[in-house]
Amino acid sequence: MNTEELPKTQLEAIRYFADADNCHTFLTAMRWGMQVRCAHCESERIGKLVVSGKRRLWNCKVCKKQFTAKVGTIFEDSPLGLDKWLPAVWMIVNAKNGVSSCELARSLGVTQKTAWHMGHRIRLAMQQGNFQVAGEVEADETFIGGVAGNLSKAERASRHAEEIETGKYPKVPVHGVLERSAEKGKSRVALTVLPSTRKEPIVGAVHARVRPGSKVFTDSLRSYRHIGPAYDHEFIDHTITYARGKVHTNGLENFWSLLKRTLGGTYVQVSPEHLFRYLDEQSTRFNERSTDDCTRFLSSMNRVSGRRLTWNALTAKQPA
Repeated sequence: MNTEELPKTQLEAIRYFADADNCHTFLTAMRWGMQVRCAHCESERIGKLVVSGKRRLWNCKVCKKQFTAKVGTIFEDSPLGLDKWLPAVWMIVNAKNGVSSCELARSLGVTQKTAWHMGHRIRLAMQQGNFQVAGEVEADETFIGGVAGNLSKAERASRHAEEIETGKYPKVPVHGVLERSAEKGKSRVALTVLPSTRKEPIVGAVHARVRPGSKVFTDSLRSYRHIGPAYDHEFIDHTITYARGKVHTNGLENFWSLLKRTLGGTYVQVSPEHLFRYLDEQSTRFNERSTDDCTRFLSSMNRVSGRRLTWNALTAKQPA
């Protein structure tokens, strides 16, 4: 696939992917390169491409099953064509503050429910996996949630009266680590939803995300004092100062500000069971912020295979 021919802007992307042949050729090349393989059994013994209406099918000579380029990807079983899917991927991966399902529905001419499902499928493709950071690392935590005055009547009825009056009802703690880089725009973040900010979850998050031997800078939360001798740990007390040389968490504080503006300004309300998906979206855009729009688009498209998110799994009230 010649990347020079690919679109570089959103306007070019909409025009380019409006052609069904361009969509099919692009997705086929992204998945298999020069040699198409069966989406079911990975065999290279397949028949010729058959065009049936809007569908482009292959027949596998080994497992005897038919398949399209969408089978085995986030696009599988979707009645929408790639002329809607690919511009949607472009929009979401390149919008600094995200794209709401209502905005996506208006742009593509689909229902809000469909756009919401599309958005979460695309966020699944944006997941970068559980990579670890190293070197100089900032670790910090924040809380995601609304205020008591915005609760619905049903939610209010399920809360204790003192929680509503004081505004102290449970929010979702999120832990983050930021790998500093001397090169501008190359620092990376990795995020984890935690059950609490007690010792065990905090220590577990640091051990899972930070390589031993790294320098770890945190605030004065006591839970960090148990991360162990494998790390060179220094902390800053925010009641005294916010920075002492390299000892600060200002990089993560800036990221938290961007994240909360996105959640509050674009998505308005995020359910706790889906929060990790929005964290994946925001962290991926942050980690790839130094690249151009086309490169970010190709990076996420490289991860569409082998990932599916059905409607039943998405609405099952548990991570999928």
